[in-house]
Amino acid sequence: MSTPKTVSFASALSVMLLVGCSAGPAAVSFKSEVKPLIDKYCTECHTQGGAGDEASGFVTENYATVMKGTKFGPVVVAGDPLSSSLYRLVAGKVDPSICMPHSKEALSTDRDYENRTVD
Repeated sequence: MSTPKTVSFASALSVMLLVGCSAGPAAVSFKSEVKPLIDKYCTECHTQGGAGDEASGFVTENYATVMKGTKFGPVVVAGDPLSSSLYRLVAGKVDPSICMPHSKEALSTDRDYENRTVD
């Protein structure tokens, strides 16, 4: 079960997943709004040579590496956050053994972010 967070990481990531969509509310910046959350919750493990990189090949260094995905394939489905494995992993919509951040409580979601786009 998710608990509210001041800033919803899962929802902010879902914003990133809407890249390419032009309709809707004001855009969200990957650099100023999404990346700080990725740095806070993901980069500890998903940095070059880190445990997350070793396990999955997923590195959160920048927009390009996030969009590249894992050694198993992309984790972001542009325009469809609910079909993106990254969103499902951080929103706690998968088996608890693979939720992210790993071995921590699933992060909350905020539907407002799901309707916004990234610059």
